[in-house]
Amino acid sequence: MEGITWMQVTEDAQIQEVARLAGIIWREHYHSILEEAQIDYMLEKFQSPPAIAHGIQEEGYAYYLICLDGKPVGYTALVPEENTLFLSKIYLLREVRGRGAGKATVEFVRDRARSLGLPTVYLTVNRNNADSIAFYRHAGFVKVRTQVADIGSGYVMDDDIMELTA
Repeated sequence: MEGITWMQVTEDAQIQEVARLAGIIWREHYHSILEEAQIDYMLEKFQSPPAIAHGIQEEGYAYYLICLDGKPVGYTALVPEENTLFLSKIYLLREVRGRGAGKATVEFVRDRARSLGLPTVYLTVNRNNADSIAFYRHAGFVKVRTQVADIGSGYVMDDDIMELTA
């Protein structure tokens, strides 16, 4: 897709933009999969400005705004691990899905893994998120296992772990 760029998030205003996008995207995408209370909890715990800043400053995450013709339309977050790159997040606004931005972002992530000398990329995806699972499969990811993780307040993440060769 032409016009797609990735801008690394380094400033507070960019962190605020990621959190703003998260609020929109999560509510439109997860309303049929998760209860509203869980969406609110997860946004606050994982996608609030303090959580994003902590991930960048303390946990080694690199966040990128996904831009179409210079306008932010989504975001992704990566963190290198021992022998792999964890694709922690990839979210796009509904109006740009299906137009190549996701595929281009997967290639961007793959290139990042290669540049870091990491042979694989992996991600977690909610087992009930059929559209995202189909997208990841089409992009070359394969399911390697499942995982249930307690995230607090009585909520769990019930996920497939998928992997892609860089």
